Amino acid sequence: MAAFPALFVLLWSTGFVAAKLGLPDAPPFRFLFVRFACVAALMAAVALATGARWPSRREAFHSGVVALMVHGMYLGGVFHAIDGGMPAGTIAMLVGLQPIVTVLIARGWLGETVVARQWVGLAMGLAGVALVVRHKLGLADDLSGFVPAAIALAGISLGTLYQKRHGGGVDLRTGAVVQFAVCAAAYLPLALLVDTEAIRWTPEFAFALAWSVLVLSVGAISLLYVLLRHGAAANVAALFYLVPPVTAWMAWVLFGETLDTLAIAGMALIAVGVALARAPAPAQPE
Repeated sequence: MAAFPALFVLLWSTGFVAAKLGLPDAPPFRFLFVRFACVAALMAAVALATGARWPSRREAFHSGVVALMVHGMYLGGVFHAIDGGMPAGTIAMLVGLQPIVTVLIARGWLGETVVARQWVGLAMGLAGVALVVRHKLGLADDLSGFVPAAIALAGISLGTLYQKRHGGGVDLRTGAVVQFAVCAAAYLPLALLVDTEAIRWTPEFAFALAWSVLVLSVGAISLLYVLLRHGAAANVAALFYLVPPVTAWMAWVLFGETLDTLAIAGMALIAVGVALARAPAPAQPE
């Protein structure tokens, strides 16, 4: 369990790399539909082979709600914003508000206590994200890109809290079948009616799809749900501050993108901020 937070950040950060590789060959809704359908089929086979417990109707309903927020709204918003021309730095900065949004909602919804030290850590983390992505900030051709970005932010913030509150007892294998089947069904009409361009099955797209299915939708999402089961939502949310700097480092290694002194300073600031934000808080009332 001790290594799970670092592994989660590492895997989740590869999502922007996979999107950069796959989107040139596939429109966003078709890419996501194929991804969701593949994960649902894969996890159904795993669940049947291992005899996993299937959720009740109530549990399946809650899993479906989480799916539409964490997968449908978040991924759909990010992919649509990037495909529409929004710079990656802008969407990373906007979605980077997620830890603060999650903490604010968690205080009222889950009754989680957030101490002053954690607020300082959250503020430092946000400042660090701004330093890391500052040279990539910019506007899309119009402000319409902010609508899917806002949808993505709302989806990941509300979805993680809903999962924390209602999804703790669902088997991760069968829960994944329900979640990704719901998302595939929701995205099928979008893929057919909105995206008119066909997928080009290039080696780059095939790799991006396989990585998205196995590493992101199975690996990273499972880790997120495990972390939510064993920790406060505010602590888990703070990990998302680490995603932009790790993504920037990957882009520097893989694509030769700029990583200057201020960006490195921002990474250090994020590390300190996350350490403060994830520091143990007072015990929660029963």
